[in-house]
Amino acid sequence: MSVSPSASVSPAAPSQAPTQADLLDFVRRTAGDAELIASLPLDPEGRTWVRLEGPGGSEAWLIGWPPGSGTGWHDHAESVGAFLTAAGELKENSLAARLPSNGWKTLELEEGVDRERRLPTGKGRAFGQHHVHEVLNESSEEHAISVHAYYPPLPQIRRYSRTGPVLRLEQVERPEDWQ
Repeated sequence: MSVSPSASVSPAAPSQAPTQADLLDFVRRTAGDAELIASLPLDPEGRTWVRLEGPGGSEAWLIGWPPGSGTGWHDHAESVGAFLTAAGELKENSLAARLPSNGWKTLELEEGVDRERRLPTGKGRAFGQHHVHEVLNESSEEHAISVHAYYPPLPQIRRYSRTGPVLRLEQVERPEDWQ
């Protein structure tokens, strides 16, 4: 993984906390900035990212995904968010189930909770609090680039492992872990 210096996209500042729709609008507009998208350095081995200035105090990122890369299962705790593919194609696997936010290490998931979305260039989605998903670039040849925004700024990310229907909490990361 490599980290790039911060960049700034100047959105109109709303007078209140941004909604999921506001975040989706922001990632859509930002993904349309061809110069910004082209400026992201791409690494053949690991994801790259640049922090952006999101709307209304939100946290935003421009992320490059080399072929075959992914996030693993995770959530964004109490933050709502949105992301959109600016180049290439991403796949999102998610759970259509609300998980307890605390007090567990292992859960057995019910049948029918798995969801899969293909997100080619120009497609994205918004999501609510405690949304558990993994994002993948399944291409064997092409990088993907995406724009992400979260509000409030990420207080933590919980990382999970999954074997069949069993989801296990593996790690809780806080912002100081990403510096």
